[in-house]
This record gives sequence, structure tokens and C-alpha cells, in this order.
Amino acid sequence: MSEKSNESSTRRDFLKASSVVAAGAGVLGNLSFSSQAFAAGDDTIRVGLIGAGGRGRGAATQALSTEGNIKLVAIADAFSDRLEDGLAYINGQMQKNKTPERVDVAEENKFVGFDAYQKVLDSDVDVVILATPPGFRPIHFEAAVNADKHVFMEKPVATDAPGVRKVLAAAQAAKQKNLAVGVGLQRHHQKPYLELVDRVHNGAIGDIVAMRVYWNGGGVWDPRRTREECSGEMEYQMRNWYYYTWLCGDHIVEQHIHNLDVGNWLMKANPATGEGYPVSASGMGGRQVRTDKKYGEIFDHHAVEYVYDNGTRMYSQCRHMPGCPGNVTEHAHGTKGVVHLGGRDYSIEGENNTKFKGKYRDPYQVEHDQLFAAIRSGTPYSEAERGAYSTLTAIIGRLATYSGKEIKWNQALNSEISLMPETYAWDAAPPTLPNEHGEYQIAHPGLTKVV
Repeated sequence: MSEKSNESSTRRDFLKASSVVAAGAGVLGNLSFSSQAFAAGDDTIRVGLIGAGGRGRGAATQALSTEGNIKLVAIADAFSDRLEDGLAYINGQMQKNKTPERVDVAEENKFVGFDAYQKVLDSDVDVVILATPPGFRPIHFEAAVNADKHVFMEKPVATDAPGVRKVLAAAQAAKQKNLAVGVGLQRHHQKPYLELVDRVHNGAIGDIVAMRVYWNGGGVWDPRRTREECSGEMEYQMRNWYYYTWLCGDHIVEQHIHNLDVGNWLMKANPATGEGYPVSASGMGGRQVRTDKKYGEIFDHHAVEYVYDNGTRMYSQCRHMPGCPGNVTEHAHGTKGVVHLGGRDYSIEGENNTKFKGKYRDPYQVEHDQLFAAIRSGTPYSEAERGAYSTLTAIIGRLATYSGKEIKWNQALNSEISLMPETYAWDAAPPTLPNEHGEYQIAHPGLTKVV
């Protein structure tokens, strides 16, 4: 083992040994840990960022805003311009927070390219933030666990069933190594959700008979680069990753996962065992507004009916259509009332009327506060399975809309159809290629094979 590796191991051992003192300073729900609780040694948590885009730079800023000594020491991205832009943003935020010393990335710890993630993992970091396009998440998560790193990874955690299975396997390995894993499903750290879901679980609306979940909006950013501005098809798709299923999963997976995850939570689905999730999905979708070839291959609307094993239905909508009403909410109808979550209405109406009126902190910050508190205390912390099963819930919805057929949960989970490329290189072919007119083959319900 190298001298650098010895130093890193010693520091990680110190963090674990300090957990008794840290635990006395606060609890995970309160997060009042103080860096002064550590009596001696280097208690600095060293962070590596993999994926410096919008969510990556945001997650890094939130990680660096947690309690205790912490530094960003390594950063990776497929593109050098994205890396530098992301690092500049993080530096600016830390300067605003008057903690500029928390960004300490040397030139030799800036890594660019498809293998940049591994170079971060090989460097002296304790925690990695995985925020590349979702298609890469299973590969990066598995490698991070193999490298004995704690992880925060953005949702979704895969774009296909083989990826979900890879994440589930790595999640088990992470538990055996006592590695903390957080996943960016921040509603689980948002006070009104925590309070009202708990009330539902304690019978406030009786037995749930149906749910409605929505992510209807105007869409996301337009493609950022033209083909002429890119070195080839691989760079073109990577630059415009949201519009390619292998990278994004389609917006039902990339965005609507949040609402579907809440439905599973309300139904008491158990990520530890994989039980209680929908047994099937059927639906419809297509491209009605976003039809230009620059929008790749994803749909602009999906409507899915999920069925749970007790017969409860979850009716799901997600839409990217400018000029139409927006709606990002979740609702559960029970035998004694209805719970409303999201938007400006967090309430229960019926036999047990209640309305959330409390104050709460930014859940994006709280999820990092709790993860890093767990790392410092050595407390077991795993959100990977929840991330994997909620991702699969979204994936089976996409499989249903792409195929026009009913998709069973186990049928989807065991599917061997991979969306990922065989080779990762700028001159390699991505899984989906355009025709001579620059148009992609769009999924055709009734014909497209998905499992």
C-alpha cells in the first residue's frame, strides 16, 4: 500500500473512531454536529464530484454546506468546458457562503473523458457525488463501492433493467462495507411529506384505494449543441443527453420518478425486501408537440396505470408541453379521506382534516446534512435500494408506453435488454443512430420490443 493510501485509510479510521463524540453532539434528525467535537487528527471529509453539470454542481455545493470540515478535492466530467463551468459555480457559491477554503481542487485532480470517474475514485477522496447522465450511474456506483467510497448519487439510478440489477448488487456490497449511500429523492427529507405520509401510514385516510401522481410541465432545456458543433454522434448525444433514452431514460424516468416514488412510499413498498411495488403497468404515450429531430427519441407525454398486488391503482401522468397547465403533485384517495402532497397544498381532507403549516428546510440540503452526519458517525445509511426500485417503477412505465403492452414487474426486472453502448469512446457508435436525414427511430406502440 502506498504512503498516500495509508494516510487516506488513517483519516477514514479517524472519522469512524470519532463517531462516538459526534453522536453525542446531535442526532440525524437534528443535525447539530459540531466540528469542535473532534479532539484531534484530520476529520476532513474529502469529496470528489463526478459530473459537473447543473445537478452535480448543485449537489456539490450542498455537500460542502454540511457541518464539519469538508473539502472538494477532485472533479470529473466528460467535457472540459462543463468541468470548468461547474467548478467556477461551486467556487462562487462557497465564496458567497464565506467558506472558499472548502474548494481545494488542484489541476492534477481535474479529470476529463469517459474514464475520468475512475481517476476520481483512484484519488484520495472519502465520498463521491455521482451526477452524470443517469445511464452511467450503475457503472459509476459499482466502481465507487468497489473503491470503498461513500456515495451520494442523483436519481434515477439507471435507465434499463440490467442497470437496476447492477445497482441492487452494489447496494448489498455497500452495506457489507458499511458505506453510506444517499440518493437524490429529496421528498424523503422534506418535512411536510414526512409528516403527512406518516399520518397516512397511521390510518388518517383509511385504506388507500387509488392514487394520482403528476409531473406535467413545459419541458426542460432545448438541445445545447448542433451536430456541426460536435465531433461526432457520441458527443452530440452526450451534449444533448436528455433526449436519448440510453442516457436519460426518458422524462418519465428522469423527472417523474419523484412522484412515482411517493406513490410507492404511500403504499409502504419495502426497499429492503423489494416487496410492495407495482406488479404491472400499462399505458400510452408519444410525441405530439416535441417532434423535431433535434429532440432525439424520447416521448413528450406518458400516461400510465400502475397496479399493486392488493388491487390499488396509481394513475400517472407526465408531460412536456409548453403552454399547458403545470402540475407536480401526488394524491392518495382512501376510505376515510384524501391526502394532497406537492405544490402549495400539503393536506388531508376527510375524517381527519389537517393541513401542514410548519416551516421546513430545503430538502436538497437536508438530504446531504443527513448523509454526511451518518458518514461522520458511522451510522448505517442506505438509500440505494429505494433509488433502484423507484427507478424500476419509472422504467416499467416507459416500457409500457413504448410497447403499448402491459408490463409485469418481474418481467421488467429480469429483462436482459440493455440500452448502453458496447464501447465508450468519442468515435464509438451510441446505441441509437439517426438515418440520413438526422431522424431517429421512435418507439412504436404495438411493434417495439422492450423486454
